[in-house]
Amino acid sequence: MLGHLAKQFCIAYPANTLCKLRLVVGVALPRRDGSNFQPTHRYRMHTAYFKHLPGDSHCQIRFHLVAAQHRLDKVFNFNRSIDESVEVCLERMRCNIEKELTKKNKRKASKKEAAACSPAPSDDGKQVVAADVRTQQQQPPAVPPSPITVSIGTRKEQFSSITIAELLARLDHEPDVFLTVLNDELRITCNTPEVHAVALPSSMLADFYVYPAKLELHFATVAGSEYRWYRGLMPASNNAQQIQWEEVCQEHTYLVRTCDIGYHLKFCCTPRGAERVGLTTEIVAVRPVQAGPGQCPFEVRHLFTPTKLPPHQFRVVSYNLLADYYTDSDYSRTVLFGYCLPYALEMDYRKQLLIKELLGYRGDILCLQEVDSKIFDCDLLPILEQKHFAGCHQPKRNTAEGLATFYDTGKFDFIEKDSVIVSEIMEQFPELWDRVSDNEPLLERIVKRSTALQLTLLRSRSANKYLLVANTHLYFHPDADHIRLLQFGFAMLHIRRTYERIRREHNLGGQELALLFCGDFNSVPECGIYRLMTERYVGPEMADWLSNEQEAVRNVSLTQPFSMASACGCPPFTNYTVGFAACIDYIFYQTDLLQVTDVIPMPSEEELKMYEAIPSPVFPSDHIALVANLQWNAQHGE
Repeated sequence: MLGHLAKQFCIAYPANTLCKLRLVVGVALPRRDGSNFQPTHRYRMHTAYFKHLPGDSHCQIRFHLVAAQHRLDKVFNFNRSIDESVEVCLERMRCNIEKELTKKNKRKASKKEAAACSPAPSDDGKQVVAADVRTQQQQPPAVPPSPITVSIGTRKEQFSSITIAELLARLDHEPDVFLTVLNDELRITCNTPEVHAVALPSSMLADFYVYPAKLELHFATVAGSEYRWYRGLMPASNNAQQIQWEEVCQEHTYLVRTCDIGYHLKFCCTPRGAERVGLTTEIVAVRPVQAGPGQCPFEVRHLFTPTKLPPHQFRVVSYNLLADYYTDSDYSRTVLFGYCLPYALEMDYRKQLLIKELLGYRGDILCLQEVDSKIFDCDLLPILEQKHFAGCHQPKRNTAEGLATFYDTGKFDFIEKDSVIVSEIMEQFPELWDRVSDNEPLLERIVKRSTALQLTLLRSRSANKYLLVANTHLYFHPDADHIRLLQFGFAMLHIRRTYERIRREHNLGGQELALLFCGDFNSVPECGIYRLMTERYVGPEMADWLSNEQEAVRNVSLTQPFSMASACGCPPFTNYTVGFAACIDYIFYQTDLLQVTDVIPMPSEEELKMYEAIPSPVFPSDHIALVANLQWNAQHGE
């Protein structure tokens, strides 16, 4: 049944049907289907908006001018240097307004001339010209239009001989300053909270969360602003301005319902700062809500995580999200993930599944790999902050993806973080560096790697104990077991040094600081990394050292001091693609301080190959999330 629903969805919603609408400071890209709806700022009448960002050399000025006697109704936008004099700025405004009036007058005159020259029927049925040239020549000359006047000042004085920068300074302590245009007073407000940029995702699925794909606010906070979602059916006219809207939500994020299928969604944001409220901005989704893929296998796993764990336990999730950085190319679409339906590889589709999957695990610590910077900023951080998580992102060197670690602020206090690029710290550990630095081919390859290591120190609120959470994603290449093992060796040396420093600085006993190490290690259980973690030693005979003969590592052994085990054991697969399927992801935990209370079951191989491999319409990544419940050992607990 699950596969049938998902395949129906694939046929109904191919990738090329997706399109996107974006609004940036009131500029909208047109719809592909030609509809005339436009997202808008709701400008207040009789108000001129001045905006100057700190350090910016220009000031943006906007106002909505309505002059009935001139049949003028237009929003004017200006971007002027703050070093410019007020007089020059006002002259530019005057010229632009005059141009607009001139265009309107020309259009009006053209219409009159066309009406005057149009043939009219005579009494005998013949057509005659309504007015001849002599009659037109006898008409009195047109009255010249009154001059356009534009000024800035208070009701007592007009400002002159000052720059815009000086004007902005005066606005700080003179609230009643006006821009007067055509005898209409527009009260000047400076740096009002505003929606600078907003975009909606191109794909919205029933039973999944929807939220702005982009939301940038100036002089406002996301947490303090107001949001509303509406739904409406497109009328037969295909005119979005005629949609009858029904409010469905007053939160930043909306869980789309099955009954919303076929409806367009509208998102409204009213930005709020510390003391002021800005203009409401609204944007309408180009495409209506689509049917979701049906029940996804991760939703079956959610049956094992129906609630958050009690205070003395914590749930850990480790998950490689499959970065958009690695799927948004012709090679990825046709070769690497050629088996995946194109629309299911698009991040706008996959991130809806990823967010729902992560939230459904109700975890307390999330260690994520292959996290695109934009996904962290625009998706993970805003959504997880609403669920009382905090987190940080560590990009790889010169790469737009990296690691992200989140933690539940209700269960853990943040103490410190430390993120490094492994290849940049190797020389700090001569006990290992000196034994490999004379291997030129090896050295050239390993120093170019951008592998990151992310450390986050947390304090458990219930147990008053400390947890050092490590997160990494090691080098992927098939002939690089030796590179990965060395990267891991250097990482463990750095972790050991950090662990010992934390114990000294916080005066912690031997039972008060535990290590948790999660990640995509790109290493199967038979290789050296798993052995080093679980047996604490890897000798020079390890086959990993010879995975590339030209770069072979000889006479090197590694040790690490922690008693560690894999919380989820060694499942058959944590990565499942057409070209490779194996267990390469782990949650390693310190066994003398922590114990596993439960492991969330993994999906079956039948589910994984429903669409040949993953990612697929029901699996958003090529990896499978590891989820384990842990607690402090009873003999060391409260």
